[in-house]
Amino acid sequence: MYSYKESEKLFKRAQATIPGGVNSPVRAFKSVGGSPIFMKSAKGAYLFDVDGNKYIDYIASWGPMILGHCHEDVVKAVQHRVSEAISFGTPTELEIQMAELITGMAPNVDLVRMVSSGTEACMSAIRLARGFTGKNKIIKFDGCYHGHADSFLVKAGSGLATFNIQTVPGVTAGVSADTLVAPFNDLEAVKALIKANEGQIAAIITEPVVGNMGCILPEPGFMEGLRKLCTDHKIIFVFDEVMTGFRLALGGAQERLKIDADLVTYGKVIGGGMPVGAFGGKREIMEHIAPLGSVYQAGTLSGNPVATVAGFTTLSILKNNPKIYADLDAKTNLLKDGLHKSLSAKGIAHTINQMGSMISLHFGDHKVNNFETASKCDIAFFNKFFHHMLAHGIYLPPSAYESWFLNNALSENDIEQTIEALNKL
Repeated sequence: MYSYKESEKLFKRAQATIPGGVNSPVRAFKSVGGSPIFMKSAKGAYLFDVDGNKYIDYIASWGPMILGHCHEDVVKAVQHRVSEAISFGTPTELEIQMAELITGMAPNVDLVRMVSSGTEACMSAIRLARGFTGKNKIIKFDGCYHGHADSFLVKAGSGLATFNIQTVPGVTAGVSADTLVAPFNDLEAVKALIKANEGQIAAIITEPVVGNMGCILPEPGFMEGLRKLCTDHKIIFVFDEVMTGFRLALGGAQERLKIDADLVTYGKVIGGGMPVGAFGGKREIMEHIAPLGSVYQAGTLSGNPVATVAGFTTLSILKNNPKIYADLDAKTNLLKDGLHKSLSAKGIAHTINQMGSMISLHFGDHKVNNFETASKCDIAFFNKFFHHMLAHGIYLPPSAYESWFLNNALSENDIEQTIEALNKL
């Protein structure tokens, strides 16, 4: 059995100076119970904690580490850049190279603006959509999370669901009134909102493949229907690809689903593990951002050279080795098949959702295609499952409402060990 004495000591110490002892709520293990594990190092597909325990990693830093931890080329690039400068606050050629790489890989992205997080990217995209259209209201989907900006904390999925937070103090009634919410995969509900607010909707924002109520796939025709509604009603269609961008394919979910968005937001993989985000899209819209237009957005560390080079190197590796995506798909399907076979043999009701290297396991025998159906799963059994797997060296997201993310350093042997651990449940 693993010992967690050092992690427990650190958690107790952390609570004296950090709210809840963590700097992001889901890390607290509050949903699954117990104390969070404090990590010391990572390499390839593995995490190593302060007690010397080793884990097979299925969160990949919540998505960014698609190549695995401490990829040699990324580490070398960061080390070289740090030796030249950590930050300038001025333009660099690297920013141009990054923009050229992104626009060359992502469909419908003519211009791109670098920021420092996915939250900042989504917040900026919505401001731009409002400025471009002259309208104020947005439509989002129940259970979709677009960062912790005020507009997005209305029925926002994962983190809030994990803590059973229904309304967030500090978010004003005015902001809430401008945020309209529909169930994911319910096109008729969206049509009703547009009709009831005719001429007032600036944007529809969605995770094209949701990662914040587990991995939830769009039903056939849903994204196509949203695209048509946006075109017909002059609404900006925003794809939040903070999770899916450069993970599901070189061109992200736009490429995989064959849907054209007007604006796209990025994070996670785009930073290779560093705090990087970006938003981009069609030229006619992006030209409304300052200094070309009057929609203001700025960031002191936007395009930071150390962070940017980590993302640039990661994206370059993916572009030059597109087979990585096929390998990731194959590994994820292997995991999916193994999980299904083991749980079925035990007579445990379950549903597995998966696209590319995103996957989630839901305990229940019903289809999981929106937040309501995700909420009806057996959360208590998930918590038991989580701690069993953790005790056998498998590190999963500590919440039933999160997608798992595979990294390319995972081997078939790692996946076999994962299934063997599950067989002991």
